[in-house]
Amino acid sequence: MEQCLNIAHSIETLSCLDCASEMYPFFYRPSDLSLQNQWGLSSPEKLYSQTLELHYKWRVSTVNRSFSVSPSYPPAVIVPKITDDDMLKKVAKFRQGGRFPVLCYYHRKNGMVIMRSSQPLPGANRKRCKEDEFLLQAVIDGSDKGYIIDTRSSQQATQARMTGGGFESKSCYSRWKRLHRQMERGKALQESLIKLVEACGDEANNMDRWLSKLENSKWLSHVQTALSTAGLLAECVERDGHSVLVHGSEGTDSTLLISTLAQLIMDPMCRSLEGFLSLLEREWVQAGHPFMQRCAHSAFSHARLQQESPVFLLLMDCVWQLWRQFPLALGFSEALLLRLATEAYASDYGTFLCNSYRERMALGVMEKTHCLFQALLRPRERDYYSNPLYEPTELAIWPSVHPQSLQLWKGFFLRWTPQARHLEEVQEEIRSMVIEWGKLALS
Repeated sequence: MEQCLNIAHSIETLSCLDCASEMYPFFYRPSDLSLQNQWGLSSPEKLYSQTLELHYKWRVSTVNRSFSVSPSYPPAVIVPKITDDDMLKKVAKFRQGGRFPVLCYYHRKNGMVIMRSSQPLPGANRKRCKEDEFLLQAVIDGSDKGYIIDTRSSQQATQARMTGGGFESKSCYSRWKRLHRQMERGKALQESLIKLVEACGDEANNMDRWLSKLENSKWLSHVQTALSTAGLLAECVERDGHSVLVHGSEGTDSTLLISTLAQLIMDPMCRSLEGFLSLLEREWVQAGHPFMQRCAHSAFSHARLQQESPVFLLLMDCVWQLWRQFPLALGFSEALLLRLATEAYASDYGTFLCNSYRERMALGVMEKTHCLFQALLRPRERDYYSNPLYEPTELAIWPSVHPQSLQLWKGFFLRWTPQARHLEEVQEEIRSMVIEWGKLALS
């Protein structure tokens, strides 16, 4: 037992090194990949060049090229054309971590957009920032109103004023309507995951005890909240025809979660295998989700919680719920979601290393490690991670969030149980049959 515990301790220590440049992706050299290969699939500049409709009212700003405006933003962002870089610098000082409002999605059907940022900093003195008000006014210019979806409760947002934070006041942002949708983050989310993993690993549970533990973990409640908030965001844009700004406190966790899910709901281009990976790169890797902090320790770790939080895993679970409810609408398989959820915690690739674009640049991640997303699009991998039943649709896919519509993601949380292994074999057999049938149909 002592030897087993020592090995477990060594593995845990090696899986979470303080210095990212000593981690395995910097030493991984497969024979079929070259460091000269292209890194990444997407960027704000590429999104802008591909979306010609943006060119009329929007521009690409490189105000953050030295990372001095916001340490967690990428070098280039998309902002209203009417705002200059000096104005953006002033807005950044009024937003936590310098994360001023930037465009992350343009809805081709009606020209509405999704913006994301961090919380404003009016503080207890209710300070104003005319440049921030001007920027948001420019977003909805010509429209009757916009929505701000705050992923905190109104009480939390009000309490944030005592530490310098806060929210956009009605008097200063009169054409923006604020909606509060509380989403758990940080320690509460990590503890929820720990309880769920403990319940899934306890084979002594009877049915009542299992259901009680599942409910007490509250994991499926977090899934429901994320999907319903994303549905609200998509509804504002798609059905009501209004632009939306999303933020919580820092804008690096639940903000990214619901903006990603909303884009999957509305945009058919995000639902292909390559489109989905590009979406993750823009909304998580480049937008500054701190992967090294959030995924430092898994739910099995006995280390004291610091900044761990399974927000990315929650995203994968929500996408799986969408995939299960709309089996023909998404171009990737469950296997891709399982792979991504695992890679965030332990990877051969550099894609999820570090906490920001700035840190990756400083360590030379793009030059010294391989890109996971590029590797997943190689022909053999692409075949395995594609959905053979995929039928693209231009329609929005609205998830049901009724309790009976949401299920535990057995493929991930129960993947090591004997029953799940048999199920995996059966699913692989069915997949092979579907692919073979497709080839015969084409010939």
